[in-house]
Amino acid sequence: MYIYINNQIVRHDQAHISVFDHGFMYGLGLFETFRVYNGHPFLLDDHLQRLNEGLKQLDIDVQFNREGVLSILHSLLSANGWQDAYIRFNVSAGIGELGLSTSTYEKPSIIMYAKSLHGVSFSSKKVVSLKINRNTPEGPIRLKSHHYMNNILAKKEIGNDSSIEGLFYTAEGYVAEGVVSNVFWVKENTLFTPDIGTGILNGVTRQFVKSIANKLGLPIIEGYFTKKDVLEADEMFLTNSIQEILPVISYDACEFKLCDESITVAIQNEYTQGIQSMFSRKDIES
Repeated sequence: MYIYINNQIVRHDQAHISVFDHGFMYGLGLFETFRVYNGHPFLLDDHLQRLNEGLKQLDIDVQFNREGVLSILHSLLSANGWQDAYIRFNVSAGIGELGLSTSTYEKPSIIMYAKSLHGVSFSSKKVVSLKINRNTPEGPIRLKSHHYMNNILAKKEIGNDSSIEGLFYTAEGYVAEGVVSNVFWVKENTLFTPDIGTGILNGVTRQFVKSIANKLGLPIIEGYFTKKDVLEADEMFLTNSIQEILPVISYDACEFKLCDESITVAIQNEYTQGIQSMFSRKDIES
């Protein structure tokens, strides 16, 4: 497998970063994961917008645009011989002195990983409540950062069954998000999802689903909800940039029935229409 690292495409076993990289030492870095369909990076602009905003907050002196990232991406896909892939675009702070720094990071480490998704499909999920709470963001909002211990401990709690997703709650008992997903549910033709104030990641797919709901004329309510609120839902689904939109068939002891006329299916259908052409959710809003 080939990866991109700091202006080079190399075999994965030839890629190295410094032991003084502050992404390694202090977890100071960000990443985006997105999916490539037949060579097209779906919603790339939205991922780059979130990444660029986060890099400014962390004082890492680099910004990315579509053209530059497409050049890296196409070279990487060509080297691996793939057209359908999982992409992780990773930016760490770069080399620094031992100790915490307040200076601007001017030479970040930039890495792009790829994994083939040819022939891979995802179906439905069983959701189980996690015992571990969602931690609070380390800054004003949650960034998609290297700080992943909360997620890793949650994943250890639920195990490796790919059909199961764990659901975080806040310390106050409000529904938050999945280990690697955002959560939505439907009740009486209205879409519900936790508010960003619960400390969740504002997922790119989460934002795209909100745009789809607006196009379909579906009311959407963001707020602070309890498990009881979700258990009263007619439908429930999860969103994730790699696994797309996943219907939930059970939430702890509560079961949900899937049907072709559901709002979940209508949103899935709208989602798949643009996967080989859209660069941003703005494409559906225009």
